[in-house]
Amino acid sequence: MGGAARYDGLADWYDREFATGPLAVVPLEAAARLLGSGPGRLLDVGCGTGSHTAELAARGWTVTGVDESGDMLRLARRRGVEVAQADAAALPFDDGSFDAVVSLWLHTDVDDFAAVLREAARVLRADGVFVYAGAHPCFVGPHSRFVAAEGVPELHPGYRRSGGYTDAPGVTRAGLRAKVGATHLPLGEFLQTFLDGGFAVERVEELASEGREYPYILAVRCRCARS
Repeated sequence: MGGAARYDGLADWYDREFATGPLAVVPLEAAARLLGSGPGRLLDVGCGTGSHTAELAARGWTVTGVDESGDMLRLARRRGVEVAQADAAALPFDDGSFDAVVSLWLHTDVDDFAAVLREAARVLRADGVFVYAGAHPCFVGPHSRFVAAEGVPELHPGYRRSGGYTDAPGVTRAGLRAKVGATHLPLGEFLQTFLDGGFAVERVEELASEGREYPYILAVRCRCARS
């Protein structure tokens, strides 16, 4: 693949601060619970450094991880994860080739989440399970200052504006989004992309670490509606 991906040069820092830190526990546990145990072929879209991919493999799945960043995949390979470097909106796999698909924290890192979901539905077998967990659109975004997901979010204008951002009230200068930018989708638009992408939504959960009042994660379990 040509050109630098968004997370190239940041993999070690990201792995230490986010992928293996305290904020990684809740989404991984939710994804594993909603997905269930293997066996079967599982695709992890946007696998990053492979920290959660390796955990899902330990639950009986035969997992392939895909990510655009070669730097992130360097660490995933070190964890023993089978990987492919590719754009999540153009997956290099045949139609219906996976029994399940999982993805964490991806919708804020891509320009066209709808295209990613269409691809996930394409490579998933009919009636296969897709589980997604990512930033809660109501409380994490350009409009919300919610540092480390602690305390009460401080809301600002801009919630209904979808699209990319790098500088907004919700961005802390030393944080991840100041380094790589982000994409925001309001809640309705976010959920509609699953339906438009060919999925039947079975469950939606708002999640946070124990003792935190406001959720910073939204998890969705759905099935491929293709007959």
